[in-house]
Amino acid sequence: MAIFYTPDILQNPVLPEDESKHCVRVLRKQVGDRIELIDGLGSFYEAEIVEANPKRCLVQVLSKRPDPSERFQSYIAVAPTKNPERIEWFLEKATEVGLGGIAFIQSQHSERKTIKVERMDRILISALKQSIKALKPELRTGLTFKQYVSEPFEGQKIICHCHPEPKPFLQEICASGIPVRVLIGPEGDFSPEEVTFAREQGYVAASLGDTRLRTETAAFVAAHIVALKNQR
Repeated sequence: MAIFYTPDILQNPVLPEDESKHCVRVLRKQVGDRIELIDGLGSFYEAEIVEANPKRCLVQVLSKRPDPSERFQSYIAVAPTKNPERIEWFLEKATEVGLGGIAFIQSQHSERKTIKVERMDRILISALKQSIKALKPELRTGLTFKQYVSEPFEGQKIICHCHPEPKPFLQEICASGIPVRVLIGPEGDFSPEEVTFAREQGYVAASLGDTRLRTETAAFVAAHIVALKNQR
């Protein structure tokens, strides 16, 4: 069954224009056809098309059910890469494996200052539908490293970096069932001053292994490790 994103389906039983076009013109859905909807807030809906308009597809909600997948609160904060396609790849794959939120932060060695939020949001939605999930990760932008790290957070706080010092592996210290924040640095890594500041805010250093990873790869590996720790 086709899946469509409808963030305000209970207040307005109409597919957004881009979803309406895909439903009616591309998939050729007609009045009476049943489709599946997600609201991005954690619920699936079964609905029936009552008006197959490619600009405004009207539906009737038949049933609602919660997303049965794990809802652990994992958050990855990463400095955007110079090549936007790499960070888009991370965003897609991390959403597929599951996480609570992603923050794009600016650190001392950041090479990219801005991201296209609307495009990133479309990637999140597409990945949700691909992986059959209904809870859209929170997307945050425009934060500096110090702003994000200074925020109050009840849970594990971890910073992954490549500076030569003894560090446990992330999978060894990441606990299941509790919220966790993981910081991933830019292509030039976090500065020593940033690592020190994170420690002062209660962050614990961790390693992702002996191989030096690209920023987007490291961010995905961290997201996957946390996801595996929280699967039953």
